[in-house]
Amino acid sequence: MTGPGGVRVARYLGLTGAVLLAVAGWLGGVLPTVPPTGPWRAPHGPVAVSCWLVGTALMVAAWWALRAGAPSTRWAYATAGLWSLPLLVTPPLASRDVYSYACQGWSYAAGHDPYRVGVAVAGCPWVESVAPIWRDTPAPYGPAFVLLAALAAGLGGTLVGTLVVLRLYAVAGVLLVALCLPGLARAAGVPTRRAAWLALASPLVGVHLVAGAHNDAVMLGLLLFGLLVLVRSPGRGRALLVAGVLLGLAVAVKATAVVVLPFAALTALHGRYTWRGLLRDGGRLAGAVLVTLAAVSALSGLGLGWVAGLARSGDSQQWTSPPTAVGFVVDYVGELAGRHPGAVPVTRAVGLLVLLVLLAVLWWRAWTALRGLNDVRQRVHRLAAARPRVTLLAAGLALAATVLLAPVLHPWYVTWPLLVLAVSATRTTWLVPPAALAAFLTLPDGTTVARYSKAPGAIVMTALVVAVLVGALRGGVVAVLVGALRGGWTNGTGRRRGGDAGPAGGT
Repeated sequence: MTGPGGVRVARYLGLTGAVLLAVAGWLGGVLPTVPPTGPWRAPHGPVAVSCWLVGTALMVAAWWALRAGAPSTRWAYATAGLWSLPLLVTPPLASRDVYSYACQGWSYAAGHDPYRVGVAVAGCPWVESVAPIWRDTPAPYGPAFVLLAALAAGLGGTLVGTLVVLRLYAVAGVLLVALCLPGLARAAGVPTRRAAWLALASPLVGVHLVAGAHNDAVMLGLLLFGLLVLVRSPGRGRALLVAGVLLGLAVAVKATAVVVLPFAALTALHGRYTWRGLLRDGGRLAGAVLVTLAAVSALSGLGLGWVAGLARSGDSQQWTSPPTAVGFVVDYVGELAGRHPGAVPVTRAVGLLVLLVLLAVLWWRAWTALRGLNDVRQRVHRLAAARPRVTLLAAGLALAATVLLAPVLHPWYVTWPLLVLAVSATRTTWLVPPAALAAFLTLPDGTTVARYSKAPGAIVMTALVVAVLVGALRGGVVAVLVGALRGGWTNGTGRRRGGDAGPAGGT
């Protein structure tokens, strides 16, 4: 679909899919009452699920067809906006999290501490809309989002009004992402038409961030805005302050953003990459982040209670998380031998340890790659060109590792690395297929496909983990990931490998 006729087909194919998803939302989406039966047995269940599957397939096919880049950046923005219109006027899709946000906001506004009591104990009048697993658990979100949720409950008044305000928050986050994409992509030498298409036209963004109103949209908007400020004005006092506030607010919405902070510190550094310079500029950025977190925590009156609430975010167990899937398989094998190993907590802990090691390796490789440019000719030009690409790519890979090794993996988590890698990765062939598959992991009422495929899904995921480990032991996977930070943007003459930053940057 590269010709004029093909791109028009892609545009309206995706729009048809979005309309079908909106229809699925009205027939069997995440409505206020939790159905006692599964999606298939609901009054319009078969029709709703059929619309959902066909609509998702159409949107994914249209997105996939132009994965090398839309005809223009403007065309990509217009098409992504067109696809979002039906999703703006449908009930929440694919997750009940937005109802949890509403009740947590109501609880805080009513004088309860959402980090100490669940929404059921707090007496939220909309508790029946919250997924049963989250009714008695504390909020796992930061104080900034609790304040926003309380404001939504106050402004909305009713459940529907609160949901509308929460969706407006999510749309604002996506718009902020859209505002930042061109500047970040240009700084990293990535075609903006491709970055905009991969990020904004992805079904994951439309379904989960817009229609699902996940607070990840707010976090990502603040995160990319903070990175854009650093990319444009590294080392400048005011820019470091503004970026620190934005990044601190991102962490105060959802703690996942903390993974990006070490790489943001590399982006903040101006001039030669030395430890002294890192402590100077990175230290000022870190100080602004910490002050922002302290201020928001104090303003909410909740202190650091939100940190303890993070521990409960792993209560859900699904094979979509590779460490959890491995734990399931170990338990299955143990049961065949007449034992009950209870391996899931262990494999999850191992996954987190591996994640810490990978994050450290990614940061160190980014740091050494940038330091390697200190003592070459045309140093200033090369550092200015390499800094955003190296740091943004490393941050995107760090988020990808976080998604894969965290105890829980929901489809909307894939938007974290997707949006950052869309503006920084020269080649995205390896990124698009997982994002496309993730679009099929939920049903319109929020039921996950993992619920119906626990054993086979865990076995397949474990087989993939084994294959990746074998590849890593042979040097292939690790070399590709960390080698991208050492090379791929410069060669010995100071020019990027592979030519200029034009549209021919691969898919």
